[in-house]
Amino acid sequence: MKVYLLGFAIGVTLAWSPTFKANPVEFKPAPRTEDKYDVGVASWYGEKFQGRTTASGEVYDMNGLTAAHRSLPLGTLVEITNLRNQRSVTVRINDRGPAIRAREIDVSRATARALGFIGSGLTTVRMEVVSSPSESTDSTSSKSDTVLSHAPNGGSPQGQ
Repeated sequence: MKVYLLGFAIGVTLAWSPTFKANPVEFKPAPRTEDKYDVGVASWYGEKFQGRTTASGEVYDMNGLTAAHRSLPLGTLVEITNLRNQRSVTVRINDRGPAIRAREIDVSRATARALGFIGSGLTTVRMEVVSSPSESTDSTSSKSDTVLSHAPNGGSPQGQ
C-alpha cells in the first residue's frame, strides 16, 4: 500500500509542478541520414561456380572483378575496401548473394586476391556505391544516390 501511495504522491507532485508543465521534455527522433556506404563481412567464391550463369545472365568468371549482393541493382559499381589492410578495388555487381545472412557481399576470387583475403576466406569491408546502372548516361555525377541496404545479421559464418 505504501508503494502505491508513494507513486501517487510523486505523480501528483509532478503534475502540479510549474517546472514540469512549463518545460515539458519533447523526445524527437534524430534525423536519419542515408549512408552511401556499408560495413560488413565479405567472403569469396571461385571454382565451384566458374562458368555458371549469374543473376545478370552473364557467365561467372572467378578471374573478373565482380561481386554478388542481395539488393544493389545489377551493374552497380561498388568500391570495396578491406578494413584490415586498407586495400581497395572497384567491382561490378553481377550476381545475387551471399546466401549466408551474416555476410554482406560475396566477391570473385580475383577481387579477394586484390583485397588480400584469399587465404582467410572472410574479411570486414567497407562498400561504397560508385555508380549505378541508371547513371551510365549521366556523366555529371560521380557518386550514386543508391543506398546500401542493411541486411539483418543472423546465421553463422562458414568457411569456403
